[in-house]
Amino acid sequence: MKKFLIVMLVTVAAMLNPAKVFAADAWAIAAEALGVLAAYQSTLKQMLALGNNVAAQMAVRKQDIEKNGVDKNKRDVEIVDSVMTRLVNGGQYELRVNSLPFVWSVNDDEKFNAACYPMNYISVNRGLVRGLNCDENQLAAVLAHEMTHGIEQHSAKSYAQAVAQSLGAMMLGMNVDNGSNIDWSKFSAMVDYSIAKNINVPVEYAADEGGFYLMTSAGFNPGGGAAAMNRLGYYVRYETQNVLEFDMHDKSSDETFSDHPDTDKREAKLAQMMSEYGGGHVTVRKVDRAYRVMIDGREIFYSMNIGDDSNSAAINAYYFAGGLSRAFHDYDSIEGWNFRRVGNQMDFLNDEFAYRELRELSLMYNLGDKVQTLVELAYKYENPRTRFRIREADEKRRLAWAKIKSDAESAKTKAATQLRINADIYNDHGQGKLALVEIERALSARNQDDIAECLGIRGRAKAICGDYDGALVDADAAVDKDSSNLYNFLNRADVRHMRGELDLALADIDRALMIDEKNPIPYKLQAEIFDESGKIDKAEESYRKVYELTKKNPHIIPLKYLEKIDPKVAEKIRKDKGKEEAANNES
Repeated sequence: MKKFLIVMLVTVAAMLNPAKVFAADAWAIAAEALGVLAAYQSTLKQMLALGNNVAAQMAVRKQDIEKNGVDKNKRDVEIVDSVMTRLVNGGQYELRVNSLPFVWSVNDDEKFNAACYPMNYISVNRGLVRGLNCDENQLAAVLAHEMTHGIEQHSAKSYAQAVAQSLGAMMLGMNVDNGSNIDWSKFSAMVDYSIAKNINVPVEYAADEGGFYLMTSAGFNPGGGAAAMNRLGYYVRYETQNVLEFDMHDKSSDETFSDHPDTDKREAKLAQMMSEYGGGHVTVRKVDRAYRVMIDGREIFYSMNIGDDSNSAAINAYYFAGGLSRAFHDYDSIEGWNFRRVGNQMDFLNDEFAYRELRELSLMYNLGDKVQTLVELAYKYENPRTRFRIREADEKRRLAWAKIKSDAESAKTKAATQLRINADIYNDHGQGKLALVEIERALSARNQDDIAECLGIRGRAKAICGDYDGALVDADAAVDKDSSNLYNFLNRADVRHMRGELDLALADIDRALMIDEKNPIPYKLQAEIFDESGKIDKAEESYRKVYELTKKNPHIIPLKYLEKIDPKVAEKIRKDKGKEEAANNES
């Protein structure tokens, strides 16, 4: 339980919209030509380090919420939580060894926006959720796109690019190596502006592609990406008032390497991916305001805008087509479609989420028999290589992710140790679920140097999550495996503390102090238990030891005890808090 008694809160720049970057090699070449390669490389190193810094991840989440507020609409938050949970737990991807698990929140900003920070924190604006009408498939496409930026570490590179491109390190007088004197408010504005004006087309397309396969593998409709891009196109053309939000052109042919990809082109590419996912059987054609869904060139569904709903035709068409494409991908023959007569209509497939809109629209317009006829023809005349190409593409993606996982598991000892430390810090922040994700990665690392401590950290994480019995099993195993490590006793003490076994927890703390009586952490945990038990004098005594051993660091001592231990410092802190509260009230 190696707590950082003095936590340096690390913040990052304001939200990107979305995170956009030059490819690393291309930008490095450009940076060298501009004479700013050193600034780029130095800042990139710092940003990648922040990307593996749990304290930074927790801090940027806190900053986002403080700046933008929390979405008060319960439905918005529940839908985003549901979509992100499905993507994170069910999507096909792997994290690099120096990347953190994803964290997200829904803020109260009305802009149509979401962003992924370098430390895999995804900030979702209320305006995005409402702008997409709380549509789960479209949200999945956007959020999977942002996750791809994080998985591929695009965000860290974009921040480094912004600094180097505008010579931000010199402009802000910042120490890139440790960030100790960064003016983060100026840095936010500089990054926001620089990225808004220098958006990389290939990387955005790459994030679209990665997002497509991530959301599809998590069980969402393959048409969600094209539908979301159709909605984004409408927003860009008719709704946004922010000139920095997108860099639009009158002609799509004006698109350049550093411009925002034309939304029509992105929509077309995502529609093409949807088609290829199902072996090319299903396509969507736009004709004026209408959309035609085709199976091998034969029309199966005609969707037209009705009234003021400018996106309904596209959404219905893409979801109808997406469901068909998913079925053609998943089933090698028509038997898998399970066509059956229900009343006077033909129903098919099953209750999987990806098929929901397809089946609803088919029943609404009585298309089941026609679907069956065209699907039978599609399989009858299917090129024998179609199935091979589908499975070959699936296997290629599987092998690519397996390689990333293997690289992470065979990482050097330093990287494996950092996984363990990250899990411990998540525990310190009360984030047991994230700690469990990170500690399982640590235990899977072949060069992990302390399995016993990993078990102790896992036990503490389980206790935070409420699995008190499983927690004690792991905590006991850690002590049995290595009784010379005081942190194994401290982790078990914390588990016993959460189980309400205070005497046993104090006994473990005493064992830890026998190993190292100069470590402040056992005294701090001891003081907290004494305080909870109403043993004020003993708590004060323990906090005095903490104060002494941390070289009189007042920030880790509760004020009611600090007033007894160091009254002058306590009074100064009280006055500073009063001034800060007064300033906040005035603003």
